Amino acid sequence: MPDDPTIMAATTVALRLNGAALVADPSGALFWPEQRTLIVADLHLEKGSSFARHGALLPPYDTAASLAMLADALRRHGAQRIICLGDSFHDASAHERLGSAETTLLASLVAAHDWIWIAGNHDPAPPVGLGGMVTDALTLGPLLFRHVAVDGAAAGELSGHFHPTATVALRAGRLVARCFVADARRIILPAFGTFTGGLDVFEPAIARLFPNGFRIHVLGRGRVVSMPPERVVPTSTRGTSRTADRPIRLGQIRPAPRAPRRG
Repeated sequence: MPDDPTIMAATTVALRLNGAALVADPSGALFWPEQRTLIVADLHLEKGSSFARHGALLPPYDTAASLAMLADALRRHGAQRIICLGDSFHDASAHERLGSAETTLLASLVAAHDWIWIAGNHDPAPPVGLGGMVTDALTLGPLLFRHVAVDGAAAGELSGHFHPTATVALRAGRLVARCFVADARRIILPAFGTFTGGLDVFEPAIARLFPNGFRIHVLGRGRVVSMPPERVVPTSTRGTSRTADRPIRLGQIRPAPRAPRRG
């Protein structure tokens, strides 16, 4: 286990938002046990085939991997409802490029659950032929679900879009990993899909949404590691950073240098 008491690691991490008890899963999903609802953001299905059409050849397995991980999360948590927070498809024609096996799996998952597609900037009109309900935003009890966080939103906002990542200092160097970013009013979910890059949590687009600070819940292999932002190293370059699939070995985590004061 980490030596620093401000760093906590567990298979899942309990979060609370506007009175709702939530569970952060190492897959990047968020589970709401009271409503038996799984929440995911930014699947970006068929991103690989989209890149291939423009000459960037990537292994064509991203959709299969993302759907398999999603099916596993649904099964493990016994979810009855799923809310996809936008950018479920990488572009408007992505559903037309789904392979037969992936189409069959996705259709079976949609048919077995109360499925809600939140529209995103990549998929402002998710395909209705797959089933489920499509909406721009959704309020369910104390929580509001939308694709992009809004300045001044009421407490209880859940969103995606930014693909948040955090850079953690390890003895062997630095590791960039996907993460949840949270405070008492909102949570931004990590991108769930394969081949999704990320934006550092200290970048202004994310940091400005948390004027009173935030807590970070980093995804490791089979673990969620919670830590305050001062234990995370801001990237030295602006813009997106590449995510890594290396597991976080909890014994390797040590306190990182404090972030420079901003503002």
